[in-house]
Amino acid sequence: MALLHVHNLSKRYEKDKQVLSDINMEVGEGQFVSIIGPSGAGKSTFLRCINRMIDSTEGEIYFDDVNVMSLTKKDLRKHRTKIGMIFQHYNLVSRLTVIENVLHGRFGYKSTLQGVLGLFTEDEKLQAFNLLKKLGMEEHAYKRCDQLSGGQKQRVGIARALIQSPKLLLCDEPIASLDPNASKVIMDHLKTISKELNITCIVNLHQVDVAKKYSDRIIGLNSGKVVYDGGSSELRSDAIHMIYGSEAGELIME
Repeated sequence: MALLHVHNLSKRYEKDKQVLSDINMEVGEGQFVSIIGPSGAGKSTFLRCINRMIDSTEGEIYFDDVNVMSLTKKDLRKHRTKIGMIFQHYNLVSRLTVIENVLHGRFGYKSTLQGVLGLFTEDEKLQAFNLLKKLGMEEHAYKRCDQLSGGQKQRVGIARALIQSPKLLLCDEPIASLDPNASKVIMDHLKTISKELNITCIVNLHQVDVAKKYSDRIIGLNSGKVVYDGGSSELRSDAIHMIYGSEAGELIME
């Protein structure tokens, strides 16, 4: 069953700057999808269009049977509770503790006053701690986030997204700033979350070998257009050349 439907999606920033062109796809529940492509291909723009962090120029997006493009600001805030976002540079509040940052994921469920005052229930606090435990971060729960390594910060970002109880995780280059060991930990967690909790994951990646290892499906973007959409085992050298260009030989991992 498709959770996300994207029809004829295009994004243009200026008259002559077309970032996305006529994107069409469906993504099913619990699917793990990697989006690969060169820098400037439109990967980040595409993710931000899905949850309307930016508005597309043309097209339609249906998520969980709701037309995302038609939502009012109030309804969009509520709708975004179903979509967790994980960022390359973590987007944490450095001076706050790990558990405080995780609880920020509940803001979409709070009134403005509750959010400003940090009024969270005991159940929410327990849920935050249990998520940190699941991610191997419970011993760091009361540390300030500026005391953490990059990999630890990203695990906090994952916990913050999961406490929303999302149906979809959008991960924008979640391992781009991490070393190989930390990258593996993050990707293993994302894959486990997708399988065990049946949460759909769409992950932007630069690393072709990582995409092939973890993904049910790979979508290749080049110049804002889908040039490949298929299973990870079907991604061959000709498709990688098409996605990245003829100089992409070093990217190919058969």
